[in-house]
Amino acid sequence: MEKLPVVVAIPTKNEAENIATTVRSVIGHFAHVVVVDSDSTDDTRALAKAEGAEVLPYTWDGRYPKKKQWCLENVHPELDWVFFLDGDERPGPELLAEMRHIFDPPPGHAVRPAAFDVPLGYWFAGRRLRHGYTIVKRVLLDRTRCRFPEPDDLAAPGMGEQEGHYQPLADPVVRLRSPIEHQDLDPVRTWFERHNRYSDWEAWLERHPAVREQIRQAKTRQGRLFHRAPLKPLVSFAYAYGWKRGFLDGRAGLDYALAMSFYRWQIGLKARESASGGPARR
Repeated sequence: MEKLPVVVAIPTKNEAENIATTVRSVIGHFAHVVVVDSDSTDDTRALAKAEGAEVLPYTWDGRYPKKKQWCLENVHPELDWVFFLDGDERPGPELLAEMRHIFDPPPGHAVRPAAFDVPLGYWFAGRRLRHGYTIVKRVLLDRTRCRFPEPDDLAAPGMGEQEGHYQPLADPVVRLRSPIEHQDLDPVRTWFERHNRYSDWEAWLERHPAVREQIRQAKTRQGRLFHRAPLKPLVSFAYAYGWKRGFLDGRAGLDYALAMSFYRWQIGLKARESASGGPARR
């Protein structure tokens, strides 16, 4: 089968638990599969190489561009199209078939969009969620027509080398139907550790409204509307568990809705603590 003229870029750091499955899901389907690794201290690099991926080291210099934009600029630039996967994600057969249709269009097919959004098939605490939050990621990009924003958030904690919770800028964008499967094999405590860091970044943005507005412009319309909602933890839970029928996923749906509500509560609490001058001193 002819390989798709696309570079798969997989940014990693300490993804030994997941990386072999991720590389195995794309190797042989794409022109290049490249793991861009940030000084992993586990076997991420060795496992990726064993599955046939190229491995590139990456060290952030503390400035823009950050890691994904660096990939757009440096990872096999002879090919225009880049497909981003996290180290715990994999495309299923349906998504691969949909992508083949994009790159093998029928006669008279219109010019391709600048980017494609792909829904995420989310797993939480070992179970695939079918309801609740719908997460969509802009991951299939024409690097000649896309770029990641550069908001003034380098002083913010929580994100470091990775771009924050915003999408690359592109126009036009089309959404695909088939999902990427986000099946993290790490224990659930790692989800809380990551989101504790993310909430530091989000809380910092609450205290820097000009930067927050820069980032809102790169979010989806739904994301921009949520930022203006009061009582975000309650709104988050009601939306995911009730309106989006997370209750149909049983205990896993309840756990995830509560976890996301807790994440929103963390952001608000940290922002209020910062506004009051920081934690009390004895």
